[in-house]
Amino acid sequence: MCKAIHISDLHGDTKKYGKLFDYIRLELPDIVLIGGDLYPSYKNLQKSNQNFLTEYLIPNFEVLKDELNENYPLICMILGNDDPATEEDEIKNAAHQGLWHYINQNKIKYKEYTIYGYSYIPPTPFLNKDWELYDVSRYVDPGCTHPTEGIRSINPGRDIEFATIKKDLENLIVDDDLSKTIFLFHSPPYSTNLDRAALDDKFVDHIPLDVHVGSIAIKEFIELRKPMLTLHGHIHESTTITGSWKEKIGASHCFNAATELNLLSVIEFELKNLSNAKRKLY
Repeated sequence: MCKAIHISDLHGDTKKYGKLFDYIRLELPDIVLIGGDLYPSYKNLQKSNQNFLTEYLIPNFEVLKDELNENYPLICMILGNDDPATEEDEIKNAAHQGLWHYINQNKIKYKEYTIYGYSYIPPTPFLNKDWELYDVSRYVDPGCTHPTEGIRSINPGRDIEFATIKKDLENLIVDDDLSKTIFLFHSPPYSTNLDRAALDDKFVDHIPLDVHVGSIAIKEFIELRKPMLTLHGHIHESTTITGSWKEKIGASHCFNAATELNLLSVIEFELKNLSNAKRKLY
């Protein structure tokens, strides 16, 4: 058996992180998949004198690794749209120390499985654009800010005007066999139980807003390429609104670990028995 857990959108909440570390010590999962928005919000991060990564995350994972030794799980993580891209190099440095695997736009092997990561989300109304791209075209929903506008903490190193999530996914997977794959996304797929935002009766210039805010490209990718499992976050309130943290798209299982509750949301699953996955709140 291979026990895995998925968590996402902890947003620098040390109480939730403390519960996560305690959970790992007690339950000893084989794999921990962390789906982005690791840091406090930009605003809170700028106010704080603490370097969240070097003064909190790294020391706590180091303690955990020393305690668990050979029982230390495989930890895979990506960043999310609320995480500054300026932190990416330090996240990669900690990965080189063996604390975790940083897998944005990358993949790693685990036994017979392959785990991929992808941080980018479609355009939002927010101004922090480090992890935003156009979805399938240069269209944005009413009320959203173009990825070419807003604020980026670093130069993205590519022409954002023509970059899309759809193209990124094509470049990431090429012609890989996805029958035994796990995809760690930040964005959920469009028009599912996982991307339902609290936008009912909201309008911009008399145009009603779409209550589904996930990625069309990710939805089409799942439908076409049929990965075994996709993991998501980003939309905190979706589970409360829809009543479900999971979705099945064809044969693909899709889970969302984000929550607006002041609790740690953990999705537990066995890789060979995804139908029995459970969501637990701590």
